[in-house]
Order: sequence, then C-alpha cells, then structure tokens
Amino acid sequence: MSVQALRARLTRDDVQRLAQAGDDEGRALAARKICSRISMPGLSEKEREAANAILSVLANDAAEIVRRAMSVTLARSVNLPRDIARKLAEDIDSIAVPVIAGSPSLTEEDLVEVVRSGAVVRQTAVAGRAEVPGKVVREIVMRAGDPAVQRVIANDGAHFDAGSYALSFERYRDRPDMLEGFVERTSLPLEVTEKLINVISEAAVERLISRHAIPAQLAVELAEATRERATVDLVDQAGLAPDPRRFVQQLQMNGRLTPSLILRALFRGHMTFFEHCLAELAGIPHAKAWLLIHDAGPLGLDALFERSGLPRRILPAVRAAISAYHSLELGDRGPEDIVRFRAALTQRIFTQFQGAPEADLEYCLARLETDMDAYGFEPHRRMAG
Repeated sequence: MSVQALRARLTRDDVQRLAQAGDDEGRALAARKICSRISMPGLSEKEREAANAILSVLANDAAEIVRRAMSVTLARSVNLPRDIARKLAEDIDSIAVPVIAGSPSLTEEDLVEVVRSGAVVRQTAVAGRAEVPGKVVREIVMRAGDPAVQRVIANDGAHFDAGSYALSFERYRDRPDMLEGFVERTSLPLEVTEKLINVISEAAVERLISRHAIPAQLAVELAEATRERATVDLVDQAGLAPDPRRFVQQLQMNGRLTPSLILRALFRGHMTFFEHCLAELAGIPHAKAWLLIHDAGPLGLDALFERSGLPRRILPAVRAAISAYHSLELGDRGPEDIVRFRAALTQRIFTQFQGAPEADLEYCLARLETDMDAYGFEPHRRMAG
C-alpha cells in the first residue's frame, strides 16, 4: 500500500480535502479513511514506511479535529508507531485520552510517565486499560488521584502484587469506600479478603461474600478475629491515652467490645482498659468498677460480672489474670520490662488456671513472640508453648 495506492483508494474529493488547508472537517474525514486503511493488517515494510510518513504529517496537523480523527481511529491499532502514539498522548485531552486508554504501542515506561504527569483524567485512562502492568499499578496507587486509583482497584486487568495491595490499604486506611472497589475484582488473595472484611461496609461485605463465594460464617469469623487483633494492637501502641473511657465507649457503639477482646487485653496486661470495659458494660463509674475488680474478696468481681452481662464461663480466667497481675511488678526500664511483665503474666495464667479459652491464649502467645523478637530476647528465655 504505497502512497499512490492509498491515493487510489480515496475519492478525488478526499484527496482535495487533504490538500485544502481551510477545510478542517474535510481533512478529518479523509484522515479517518486513511487511518482505517493503515490499521488493517498485511502491510509490507515499504508500505508501512509510506503509511508512517502520512501519519506523521497528520499528527502535526494544526486542526484539532484532524488529530482527533486520527487518535480515535488508531487508538487500539498495533500499526500506530510508538513515537506517534507518544506525540498524540501528549496532545490535548480529547486527543490524548483515547490513545492513553487503549494504544498497545505505548510501553510500560510511557504509561508510568503519563501517571507521573499528574493529570487525573490521563491517570484514569491508564488505570482503565485492558492490561495494566504491575509497575504501572504501583505508580497509580502511590501517586495518582483518587479517580484513577478507584478505577485501577476495580480493574481485573490491573496486575496487583502484594506490595500494591499493601500500599492501597496503607494509603486508604481511613477511606474504606476506596478499598471497596477490590470487591469487584474476579479473584482476590485470601489475606486481602481478610483485610477487606475488616474495613469495608456491611453491604460491601455481603457483595464480597456473594461474588467470591466466601461462606458467611467464615466471613464473620475473619471479621471478628481481625478487628480484635487490630484493636488490641492499637491498645498496645497508644496505651489507651489520653482518654480510655471514650475509647471503650467507641468500641461499644461499634459493637466491637466483645468478651474475647476484653479477655485478650487483660491477658496482655491492659488493666486500665479492662477496668473501663467493665465500667462501661455495667453502667457504673470507673472508680466504682476499680474497687469491685481489685477487692480482695470474691464478691465484688462476682457482682460486677453479673451486672456487666459478660459470660460467666470466662470469670475463672479473669480471676486468674487479675490474681497474676497483682502478684507481679512492672519494671520501670521501658518496653523491655513490659515484654518481661507480659511473659510472666501469661506464664502465671497458664500455671494458675488451665481453663482459659485456647484461642485467646494462643493469640497472646503469638503477640508475645512478636514482642520478644522485636527486643531481641534469647530463644531459651522465651516461654515454652
């Protein structure tokens, strides 16, 4: 398909329109015809060179309508040369976006460059491509505006690796509405599903269960376990300061003040948190709850437990934990002393009471192992399982 062959396939009017500088619409129609033929397969190398020369001329046409006709016609063609695709991708939005969204001629590096340009409409075009390479996905998650991230999160053709999933959850940890887009993907890693269940709305969880064939009971268990872990970790980090009463009230309002959470926190040595939990559940001031909890006799804790509504099956474990807590002293040398105190507390609970819920003890042992690793405790000094 030489230049002469292309000319032969156009009408006399088409040729005249391409030559007439003032007839923008006519040149656009002719350009569309030429680009449609160029996009067809079967061109020889010589014909390809001739076609590319024509495309180069069209890409520099002063009229927006001509360049747009070229962009729309060749947006998904493998016959569009990379240099011309890049040129069109740098044009105004109406011309650039079709090429950015669909051209196979643009490389991974080209797409990263578009994302870094900062133009949200172009970032969103990249995010919606049929295939978005992992490197490009990471750039979008790190740098792009919310519309682009939202698009790539829901795009099955976007290749997320563990790092990109983690970046998404880190960037939008306070924006569950953004993360809900993951629900629309065809498949998700189990660890991502677990994280999603912890943060997204109940309606989104229902869609997740339906779309990904997760048994409802498993979803509930994942949600409860993850939320409790996250909440106790928050207690570890923040020490319940500056307002433990308000913290507990928020947990209660959100339905997260569960018996298991309270017991795990107590096993970790968070006595102030435990006191405020029972005060909130019993509807009494913290000072009164403190007296009943730390009463040397058994009646005070019994009465408080009855009023709080906590299951009596965990009362023996609570008694053992409180007794162990009072028998130990917390050092004043910082985090390492806290780890030693928790290790001794857990050991004492194991020794004094064998009926503590297994799942809660296993949780505390796992968290204790993490603490010990963080502060370099020798393996022989760790507790035996």
